[in-house]
Amino acid sequence: MIILRSFGVVVIGLFCFSNDAMTAPARRTPPQAPIAQPAPEQGGETRIAAVVNDEVVSVADVRSRLRMVMLSSNFPDSPETRQRISGQVLRTIVDEKLQMQEAKRQNVTATDEEVNKAILQIEKQNNMQPGQLDGVLKARGIERGALVDQLTASIVWAKLVRRAFAQTNAISDDEIDDALKRLKETINEPQSRVAEIFLAVDNPQQDDEIRRLAERLIEQMKRGARFSAVAQQFSQSATAAVGGDLGWLRSEQLAPDLGKVVAQMRPGELSPPIRTGAGYYLLLVLDRRAGRSGPSSAEDTVLHLVQVVFPLPPQANEAQRRAALVEAQNTRNTAKTCAEMLKIGKEKGSAQLSSEGHLRIGQIAPAVRTIVSGLQVGQASQPIVQKNGVGVLMVCDKAAPPDSTLPSREEVADQLARQRAENLARRYMRDLRRAAFVDVRV
Repeated sequence: MIILRSFGVVVIGLFCFSNDAMTAPARRTPPQAPIAQPAPEQGGETRIAAVVNDEVVSVADVRSRLRMVMLSSNFPDSPETRQRISGQVLRTIVDEKLQMQEAKRQNVTATDEEVNKAILQIEKQNNMQPGQLDGVLKARGIERGALVDQLTASIVWAKLVRRAFAQTNAISDDEIDDALKRLKETINEPQSRVAEIFLAVDNPQQDDEIRRLAERLIEQMKRGARFSAVAQQFSQSATAAVGGDLGWLRSEQLAPDLGKVVAQMRPGELSPPIRTGAGYYLLLVLDRRAGRSGPSSAEDTVLHLVQVVFPLPPQANEAQRRAALVEAQNTRNTAKTCAEMLKIGKEKGSAQLSSEGHLRIGQIAPAVRTIVSGLQVGQASQPIVQKNGVGVLMVCDKAAPPDSTLPSREEVADQLARQRAENLARRYMRDLRRAAFVDVRV
């Protein structure tokens, strides 16, 4: 059975919006006109930012979401940054309104169980105990109901896409056979692990605005914002759910305009904005590897890792860097197990940047790969200076690589289905935007 994993609920990071909607005299603008940026002003929280068909988005909604974007993307929370990205944030909220309206029209709903499961997933991804998220939201002045509304939009949109996909032709055995044949023929060719951020351009009038947004995101990432977090917040591709990660592929597996750029990039390099017929892409080459003729290699060894990060501000001074290094070294000397490392990360480090997970050695950035490859299980690394802080890694377990380098038929079918469903979702969302009445008031 084909499972559309990419169209599940996207709940990575903490972000939500409020619903302080109010009415005001309408000023009609053409549907899908470029969305302006809400200008800060005294007492402006109750103003209407946009009307989406018969519903409103307030300035308070936009500003609340902006706070969450700053938190999860590691952007500097400054008036300049807010001004630069507020247009896209408003556009995202408008899209969510359209998704909820379409779900209502199609009688698609989200159950309490589904919403609660999504909340538990957020807590797990942020190293929180069950129920701890409520306290985090309260501390930041965010109503829990606002987060529930956000998650509900994600859930119903996933259901709408799955329903539409079920009405298309199933992935055939011939398609799976052809894909496996191509994989076998090219298994020894060099591959790149690529991540993407996709920004759609549904109206030519939006082109300049979206291009400028792409340039601003690049600027913020060069200043230390994480690509994966930016992808989760801004990318309009299904891969946003996994930080934009496309996995290992050959340049020819990408669209020609994208593949040509990737072939010329080095590991760790971020592309300029790439214009395609659908919109703008930002690509990051995470790693590159030569083809393999054997059944497996050391790069396929799976590591269970814990990372603790002591954050640094973008313009950290020498004293701040020394303090972070001392904390990291103390953690290395103190923690004897991964559980102890995670506990220290929650208490003294950054709950958002500290993490636990499983990665193949080949998926790890080359510089860090050299460090973790030499660690024994239960051994902590030396402090690692990163753009956003000082980290310490510990290997919790190592698993032998699998015998086969080729995916199973089910995995290939799932990949083909995700690609088809993503194209369908883009067309679906584009049609909703084009049919909508959007009245921008800021």
